[in-house]
Amino acid sequence: MTSITCVNRRQFLKTTGFVGGSFILGAAFPSLLAEAASPKKAVAELGYFVSIGTSGDVEIICHRMEMGQGIITSVPQIIADELGADWARVSVKLANADGKYGNQSTGGSASIRNFFPYIRQMGAVARHMLEQAAAQHWQVNADSLTAEHHHIVHKPSGRRLGFGELAEQAAAQKVPDVKTVVLKSAADFTLIGRDLKLVGQRDIVEGKAVYAQDIELPNMLIASIERPPVVAGKVKSFDASAAKKVKGVVDVIQLKARGLPVFVNPVSGVAVLATNSWAALEGRKQLKIDWDLGANVSHNSEAYKQDLVNKVNAKGIVVRSEGNAYNHEYDPQRTIEATYTVPYHHHMSMETPAATARIEGDKCTVWTGTQTPQWCKSMVLQELGLDSEKDADKVDIQSTLMGGAFGRKGKNDFALEAVELAKASGRPVKVIWSREDDVKHGYYHSIAANYVKAELGANNSVDYWTQRVAYPPIAWLFDHNSQQPGNGSLSQSFADLPFEIANLSCETQKVSTHVRTGWFRSVQNINNAFALGCFVDELAEKAGLSTRKMWQQLLGKDRFVDPGEEGFEGWSNYGQEHEGHALDTGRMKAILDFIVAKSGSELPLPANQGWGISFASSFNSYAAAATKVHVVDKKLKVLEMHTAIDCGLVITPDRVKSQMEGAMIMGLSMALASEITVKDGVIEQSNFHDYPVSRINEVPPLHVHIVPSAKAPGGVGEPGLPPVMPSIANAIYHASGLRIRDLPVSKVLGSL
Repeated sequence: MTSITCVNRRQFLKTTGFVGGSFILGAAFPSLLAEAASPKKAVAELGYFVSIGTSGDVEIICHRMEMGQGIITSVPQIIADELGADWARVSVKLANADGKYGNQSTGGSASIRNFFPYIRQMGAVARHMLEQAAAQHWQVNADSLTAEHHHIVHKPSGRRLGFGELAEQAAAQKVPDVKTVVLKSAADFTLIGRDLKLVGQRDIVEGKAVYAQDIELPNMLIASIERPPVVAGKVKSFDASAAKKVKGVVDVIQLKARGLPVFVNPVSGVAVLATNSWAALEGRKQLKIDWDLGANVSHNSEAYKQDLVNKVNAKGIVVRSEGNAYNHEYDPQRTIEATYTVPYHHHMSMETPAATARIEGDKCTVWTGTQTPQWCKSMVLQELGLDSEKDADKVDIQSTLMGGAFGRKGKNDFALEAVELAKASGRPVKVIWSREDDVKHGYYHSIAANYVKAELGANNSVDYWTQRVAYPPIAWLFDHNSQQPGNGSLSQSFADLPFEIANLSCETQKVSTHVRTGWFRSVQNINNAFALGCFVDELAEKAGLSTRKMWQQLLGKDRFVDPGEEGFEGWSNYGQEHEGHALDTGRMKAILDFIVAKSGSELPLPANQGWGISFASSFNSYAAAATKVHVVDKKLKVLEMHTAIDCGLVITPDRVKSQMEGAMIMGLSMALASEITVKDGVIEQSNFHDYPVSRINEVPPLHVHIVPSAKAPGGVGEPGLPPVMPSIANAIYHASGLRIRDLPVSKVLGSL
């Protein structure tokens, strides 16, 4: 339950560092951790703050991190709507890392889907207290009052008082129990569901926004680090004499070696510290390092992928079972079995990692863009040998905007590098990562193999289904003995299969891990939804049905699905227990109808053209994609792309549209060309020339369709990606007859 407190200015300044108005509320929300959050739960004291001054201006502190997704607009937008505020008079500040804000981990598309009811309560309580103040001032019943456009209005007389006029009197009111405060009805929303001027947009467009790379401090050094080319490699020896001769180079420092598990720590290496970035980078080129590359030098991605394929083509570890999928003799004429693979992928966010650290006395300040600021703070405290509770005020994480993240900036190795070097050098240090550093030393989406087998029965029903998956688990970061996926990732378009199938077996396998795998936009939905979306299309072709009809037949009757009661005891549902986020096959079938109707994907096409569709449920939302392509002489041109999303109640439509457009472009890149490969333990790619992403001339017209809904809000940032890649592969088949089961497509097709 939310706890809301009236805060005085002195307490507000001490807690947030910001000067507040006359009427200040702070809210403590339930601690809801996303998968990427720190393993140690933070105790929420005060989460959001709403401050109203006598001028009437409203200030909202947003505790979620901004990386281009627009959360610094959408969350305050919810509060402002319940408050009855004029958006033009609302300003927003980004919170620093502090346990007082509750869970600040910004990932898993969780910021609204996890907190929506509590965010609304914050605005509603502030409105209630303003109304109570006005009722006291006019000596009228509070039921006769309403908040609209930054005023409290007495409905019978039309009298109005501005928020500023009531601020001091509102601060003196008793804070109500949130259970007694009435939230607005959807019909009364004035801001929720509307596109608003985005917070900070002007500064971004004009180049005034501050990112981690922009931090400048007096006496600061710039650091560029040569890291071991193989994960868990170590420095045997190095010669820095030539590097130190480069003008501007001040020092060369070897970072300490760190053992297994690799956790989210730096991977060690040798840092060149200089007065400018050119000198740091140039000096680094002059380093001569003798490496102990370690056991992972044996890793080669192509051979590893084949090993994954072999594993999923054998019976595995059962994680969900219904009936008996093995007590049956399959009819080869009615059976399809297929294996699908996806390679390692890299985030390629526009802004590469960077962090600046300054240590003065017993105080360490870090400026960085991180998705997990509190985790970052706890790691810095540990790095400095400080107590996480007693010494918490000795570390300050100053959060900056992020120029994209996709999960990469949930890991704080770059911040620890800056802290280690600031401590060693005695000066402020900014660690910069080049694009090459970013590509070669990232946390990659897991290479994966998926196997599916099913038989078409009478009336094209499917009564027997077996599926398997194998990939290096993210858990290896924290336990290098971990060999198989956890239930959280198996809940991502795999063992949460919503189909009505009498005999089902979902299985995984144990594998070794050799590179740092990590959270990546939509995580394991990428490979699982690719395999499932392509396989349903193959079943549809064999059955003589449209892909849409095949999906809907497999989904069965309209119902709420609980995989936990259907053989998968580990179902996590993305951390949601609220009934409004139950898996709903009616909504799944409806969005398939929706995407077909909006795209026209079942209409006839000329020769050599084809539509492909697919669907995926992830992060408590439902998304579908439709892609039209032209294929001739093994040359491909993507002509048109559509996505549709049912994410429940939409807060800021333009942000949803932007996320879905980004998902289409990212999915297009990953399907057609993007791939990380490893040879002798070393990442072979280094930049956009050999890890290509789709350029503007390669992106077809993009169309986003949002399902109108009043359901509980689901995720937005990640759900749009999973159905895109199978829609492309299916379109290629329907245009050319060529089945793509292994990504990227560029291994088979060129571009028109």
